[in-house]
Amino acid sequence: MTLLIQFLPARWRSLPLVNRLLINISFTNGSIGSTPVTTYRETAIVKKRYVINHSGSISFMAGFPRSLSDPITVFCDFDGPIVDVSDRYYRTYHLALTDTAKFYREFSQPDSKDRDFLDKFTVLTKAQFWQMKQNRVPDREIASQSGLGDTETDYFLRRVMEIVNCANLLHLDKIQPGVTWALGLLRSQGYKLILVTLRDRHEAIDMLEQNGLRPLFTGIYGTASSEAAYQNYSQIKTQLLQRAMREHQVTCHNLDRSWMIGDTEADVLAGQSMGISTIALTCGIRSNNQLSQLQPTLIKTDLLCAVHHLVGLRSLQACVG
Repeated sequence: MTLLIQFLPARWRSLPLVNRLLINISFTNGSIGSTPVTTYRETAIVKKRYVINHSGSISFMAGFPRSLSDPITVFCDFDGPIVDVSDRYYRTYHLALTDTAKFYREFSQPDSKDRDFLDKFTVLTKAQFWQMKQNRVPDREIASQSGLGDTETDYFLRRVMEIVNCANLLHLDKIQPGVTWALGLLRSQGYKLILVTLRDRHEAIDMLEQNGLRPLFTGIYGTASSEAAYQNYSQIKTQLLQRAMREHQVTCHNLDRSWMIGDTEADVLAGQSMGISTIALTCGIRSNNQLSQLQPTLIKTDLLCAVHHLVGLRSLQACVG
């Protein structure tokens, strides 16, 4: 074993042992064999650490000068970054509109104006509807664009809130593309993942468990309200983030090692109010134009792009750290 160590430069000998393997250099019958891999020179992004395996081989890995006991903490929203809710929201709109038309056909005595409403009843396409949602067009205006008058709109809005979180619609939610890989990559790099969502906490946990993602999160913070997520209450999101930061020891001393990732103004404003960097994603319910007005630290298309940026940024920081 001593013979193996003496081949290492002196500055590597003092490095702590680690467990992850990138390069193996094995000694067999007095000869040195190596598996070709792409590595970095001494001046590049990463430094190398080593471990002597039970088999008698030396393993090197990419490492960072900061201690793994002081990880970067990523607070992440649920709806939008992790889950695509567009099908459920559109189905809610469609059902509420249909129910409104049915109600005024069967249970009211429409005057001529009401008859005009029924004749002009229009269902927006999903693309039209989602573009409006991403640009923060109010549901009242969406109802108007669908041909509803003021009275009918009031009924429509009530139906939206009644059915948007019904159990028979939640199955329409689906995991966003690349999310499993993105979350796994963060954990493999030693990041601490904490979910902070306005969604009902038990709903979020159930969906994470169904998709095998629950073990990737150190903490899960949500609400007990079926309306908070749809209404996108910024104040509640800020309170949840504040609690998560307190319970996971994110203080003024390590704010620079924390990020908030989300897709709405509630996420960006919460992160900004708590003094941490923010990444806004355009894969959710807000457009690039809407998010840019909030001036987040970064705007990315989806969670995987955001994660690749964070991992690359950490590597660059390690180079100069």
